Amino acid sequence: MKVAIIGVGNSKFGKRDDVSVQELAWESIREAFNDAGITQKDIDYTVVGSTAYRGVELYPAPLVAEYSGITNVPMRVEAMCATGLAAALSAYTAVASGLADIAMAVGVDKMTEVDTATSLAIGGRGGNYQWEYNFYGTTFPTYYALYATRHMAVYGTTEEQMAMVAVKAHENASLNPKAHFQKKVSIEEVLKSRVISWPIKLLDSSPITDGSATAIFASESKVKELKIETPIWVTGIGYANDYAYVAKRGEWTGFKATVDASRQAYKMAKISPKDVEVATVHDAFTIAEIMGYEDLGFVEKGQGGKFVEEGQSKKGGKIGVNLYGGLKAKGHPLGATGLSMIYEITKELRDESGNLQHPLKNYIGLVHNVGGTGHYAYVMVMRR
Repeated sequence: MKVAIIGVGNSKFGKRDDVSVQELAWESIREAFNDAGITQKDIDYTVVGSTAYRGVELYPAPLVAEYSGITNVPMRVEAMCATGLAAALSAYTAVASGLADIAMAVGVDKMTEVDTATSLAIGGRGGNYQWEYNFYGTTFPTYYALYATRHMAVYGTTEEQMAMVAVKAHENASLNPKAHFQKKVSIEEVLKSRVISWPIKLLDSSPITDGSATAIFASESKVKELKIETPIWVTGIGYANDYAYVAKRGEWTGFKATVDASRQAYKMAKISPKDVEVATVHDAFTIAEIMGYEDLGFVEKGQGGKFVEEGQSKKGGKIGVNLYGGLKAKGHPLGATGLSMIYEITKELRDESGNLQHPLKNYIGLVHNVGGTGHYAYVMVMRR
């Protein structure tokens, strides 16, 4: 059964002391309802994606449902940083299977309700607690530093090339009023920023962010019934996982889960990587975007640094990547991130991105969301 995205919403990202988690979720739900031209009574199935580890509300789904006037929320899903796209997969599957005609995925997290040290300690438990965090105190910046140093050693990737990812992200985010950061940075500022775990520096890292995003999925018959003018079709989807204990994995220059998930999505969509025109690539740290170019097949292995250096991932380049600022500058509220990516690609494919609009010919976009340090990966191909 064909499944389309008919409505999307995205809250303002940042430190949101002004709202509760349910109020934050409602910001994106309300926008998605207005975008689709429907209300609560039209929704057959709702899933809430939230990690909730860093908020005061550890079980936010019932609160979000009650506040938003939704009566059919069967569950909350969690897949670490990929929680948003995991929720999207659940909603997509509900429609594709015939369980629902219209399904809604809501992603929300308030991550600034704990201090930075506590947030890092929680994130450090995202791998294998016994053999990593417990013995070595390994936190997320260090996991990505392991991959970065190996990528540098094998392929000659440079700190300057990683800094270029950050510069691009901040430049794009400066044009996105919903982004956490709206200030441009220079390569020199990135390179001189505080070292967190070499070669990962402060400005190589995504921020701790509050935010929500929502996507509404519908069957082909509902698209026709509602007279949706510009449905965005989900033509391919893939998901895969890898070992939690990183020492069990193969070469630390990319994520096997991304490679496997993208191949599934390309096969289902009957396209190849060269057909993708605009994409969101999971960039929790700058090295992650460079590895993502390669794992998704946009370039040959080892050419990711050169791809960003040549400006091929900028607006107007070969593939426009993270045009709303990416996790790096738009922000990374874990439960919302994947759905915010869907929001971005939907807007791009509808030609609704204004100053951030990438020129499109065939209107094919891709969303890539990684959970943990490559524990999970989800890839969705979308087409107008």
